[in-house]
Amino acid sequence: MEYSRDDLLEAKRQIDSTLHKLRETVKTLQAKEKPERYKSQITLAERRVRAFEIANFLLEKEFERGTD
Repeated sequence: MEYSRDDLLEAKRQIDSTLHKLRETVKTLQAKEKPERYKSQITLAERRVRAFEIANFLLEKEFERGTD
């Protein structure tokens, strides 16, 4: 599937925004009085962070290849 450079830039902008929010969520949950109570939420957020980091990496590779 082909995507325009504008589409990819917007996707990256959205991913960056979501990554920021997820990282803040992890920090907030880890700072709670009993963070072990939030273990599953922390794990889920950390896995999502990793997935979005991979998506960002792939987008950057696409930019290096050059898009129309």
